[in-house]
Amino acid sequence: MKSLALVTNDDGIDSAFLRQLVRSLSTYFRVAVAAPASEQSWIGRALTRKDEVEVVHCPSHFDQVDKAWAISGTPSDCVNIALGNLLEEKPSIVCSGINIGYNTTETLILSSGTIAGAIEGALWDIPSVAFSKCVPQELFAEISRNHGESKGAYAKSLAHAADRAVELAREIFEQQVSDGRVVNINFPAQTTASTEIVETVPAKIKLGSLFEEHSPGKYKFRFTEGVICDDIEDSDRAVLDAGKISRSILDFSRIGKR
Repeated sequence: MKSLALVTNDDGIDSAFLRQLVRSLSTYFRVAVAAPASEQSWIGRALTRKDEVEVVHCPSHFDQVDKAWAISGTPSDCVNIALGNLLEEKPSIVCSGINIGYNTTETLILSSGTIAGAIEGALWDIPSVAFSKCVPQELFAEISRNHGESKGAYAKSLAHAADRAVELAREIFEQQVSDGRVVNINFPAQTTASTEIVETVPAKIKLGSLFEEHSPGKYKFRFTEGVICDDIEDSDRAVLDAGKISRSILDFSRIGKR
């Protein structure tokens, strides 16, 4: 019997990037999906403490699975509820993504709902991986607005990324990368079946203010690329910019240790 993979995605249950990952993972794993009912980007490791969280069984969202839930909470909620309440067996791996846009640098990693979904899996001592894919700036608004639907060369690149994600997930599962460690994978805008994978570390970046005044006394979020504070060749951002796949180990097991 195939091993079970639990999949989440902070872009929501309707993300085409999520569907692509599920489709590819299903070639090797049995797949269960527990994803937010709506987009939960930039929410980090937030958990819903005061409100009720609604769980809706929706296997019709995916052709390849019979266990899929849309959950009115964060990615961390989704993985926690699935592991503690919905699944009858412990999954062999937790996969989060594919995220619409990269999750590189310390600042974005700590803000990412995609990374947070994988962290939740790692805290249950399950091998866990986050997948994200760079979207060219000229395509980002349209792809984001269309819940990840893409065309042409980028759609082909996404399909390659999903297939490479299966390759990487199998390796992580077989090596049993766990104990508080999360593998963070970032695919370049143009990913092929032979794109090189490079071991990286998160780049240091200075973002400054992420808010601008919208009206007197009121501020709205606005994304900024920020300024890279180092120029090391093996940073996740440098490798991604070079058109290669970035693979970083985020070791949360060592927080607070000497």
